[in-house]
Amino acid sequence: MSAFSEHTRFRGLKNRAKLLASIDEIILWRHYLHRNPELAYAEFETSNFIAAKLEAFGLQVHRGLAGTGVVGTLTRGTGKRSIGIRADMDALPIFEKTGVPYASEIDGKMHACGHDGHMAIVLGAASECVNLEGLDGTIHFIFQPAEENEGGGKRMVEEGLFDLFPCDEIFSLHNWPSSPLGTYVIRPGAMMAAFAVFEIKVEGRGAHGATPHQGNDVLLASSYIHTALQSIVSRSMPPQKSGVVSVTAINGGSTWNVLPEKCTLRGTTRWLDDVIGDLIELRIIEIANSIAESFGCSADIRYDRRIPVTSNDERCVELVKRAADRLGPALMQVDEEPSMISEDFAFMLNARPGAYLFLGTGMGSDDPGLHSPFFNFNDAAIPLGISFWTKLVREKLGVSRSCARSGATDL
Repeated sequence: MSAFSEHTRFRGLKNRAKLLASIDEIILWRHYLHRNPELAYAEFETSNFIAAKLEAFGLQVHRGLAGTGVVGTLTRGTGKRSIGIRADMDALPIFEKTGVPYASEIDGKMHACGHDGHMAIVLGAASECVNLEGLDGTIHFIFQPAEENEGGGKRMVEEGLFDLFPCDEIFSLHNWPSSPLGTYVIRPGAMMAAFAVFEIKVEGRGAHGATPHQGNDVLLASSYIHTALQSIVSRSMPPQKSGVVSVTAINGGSTWNVLPEKCTLRGTTRWLDDVIGDLIELRIIEIANSIAESFGCSADIRYDRRIPVTSNDERCVELVKRAADRLGPALMQVDEEPSMISEDFAFMLNARPGAYLFLGTGMGSDDPGLHSPFFNFNDAAIPLGISFWTKLVREKLGVSRSCARSGATDL
């Protein structure tokens, strides 16, 4: 029995053999994508696969934005309204340990964040929207490369995404293993945090380990810097505000009896309010410079803001809520706390109003988290995501329920 057929609570689907077969096929698409993961800006076969499917559905297909990006466009009627639905494409540099039959066939690369599932859902939604009657407007199905750290969303916008494909609003979702399967989570305003990285190079005079007084101990200075950075959130920020400062790597020294000349600290910061983002950057610079100087060392600091806050438009959140309510009022969770994880869909939301939401995919308390080598997207969420996108298209482009029932699909 397919994962989809187990979810008979979705009205009208269990008796439609044709639709059931299509869901089984979409799950196989996901498994193909999972077996063939590709990293940021190298999603060449992934791009080919997606473009071929969209062309087979009869959509107009554009390729090349941000290198490997794909956009499939469906227009019906004469209406000027438009909507964008985005999926991310890239995998992660992780060795897979799931043991599933369709595990990654490329060592050191894995869809550990569920982007394979996101692509399958949006491809499935595109195939369903082709069959809907009564559409009056345009849908752009946007497949974005390089979401993981490399800013593919920013690059697509800079290369003219919304000039080539005007969207009144833009939407995206992410699987969320910590929420129950089939629930939808959203909030107006900040949904996910801004993201920056920092690197602090501490330099001094090296010495023999037996005569530390003849040098400047960059390891000790770096340790003090590491400790003091943890005071930013607890002592420099208002307690009502959220922020994260994490040192994730310290590299210095290579042998037992030598105090090195250099030590490097690297890490990440997160915030929900740009005033807090400015404060965090300022305090990192002040702390690193002052402590390094107190040890007779110097600090070279690089601070790189990568992704802004992912902020949802209030009107678009209401549109999402109406679409989710058609699936069942109890499925929508609103005003949950924002996540301190970051998402480069923020660049698209900075360019157009829109919303980002989580689709609960949890199978239990022992689910591996995102970016785990044991993570595997829950196939049972695929029809739920397709159903949601179809409802959202109806809400935006005015598809009548009666027309849809007389046509191919009532998702």
